[in-house]
Amino acid sequence: MSDSETPVIDISEEALATILELRQGEGIDDLHLALRISGVGPNGYVYETAFLRPEDVTPADHVEQHDGLPVAIAAGSVDDLRGAVLDLSTSGPSSGLVIRNPNTPSPTLGLGDDSELTGTPEEKVRQLLDEQINPAIASHGGIANLVAVDGSRAMLELGGGCQGCGLAAVTLQQGIETAILSAVPEITEVVDVTDHSLGANPYF
Repeated sequence: MSDSETPVIDISEEALATILELRQGEGIDDLHLALRISGVGPNGYVYETAFLRPEDVTPADHVEQHDGLPVAIAAGSVDDLRGAVLDLSTSGPSSGLVIRNPNTPSPTLGLGDDSELTGTPEEKVRQLLDEQINPAIASHGGIANLVAVDGSRAMLELGGGCQGCGLAAVTLQQGIETAILSAVPEITEVVDVTDHSLGANPYF
């Protein structure tokens, strides 16, 4: 991207500082922030974020610089992310990275709109994972497993490409958690119980 081009997304100073801190924790200074839309959930787009080594960025990816942070946006996500802001939210019980996107998905792109979740809250969560969430994140080697349901809390373990990724919490918050809370009203909290220190391949 040339300096005269308008970036696809904007990143707030607070979010940039958080991302750079996460990247520093990975121990590799030249990692790219990878960003893509993996599908559509009950509340809109489902996003995937990860760190990529430079050699893992494909020629088809759109790459732009944000104060020294290279951001690789999947080609198929550029138009749907144009004008979005990656920000740091301080609302709610905990803070985290959020994507504020002015674009809305086409109503014809919904994932599993015709499926009706049945059974106990645990069975509903498993059905949602199997039918909607895991197919959406499988293209990047990720998988989400339900460990247990404790009252209104769902305990999830992320595996594959998600395990060990410093931005796995963003993927959980932006997509998986939102989908579960919307589709299974009995669940009011989603907890990531993954041991990310065991991730052998944290790069998609």
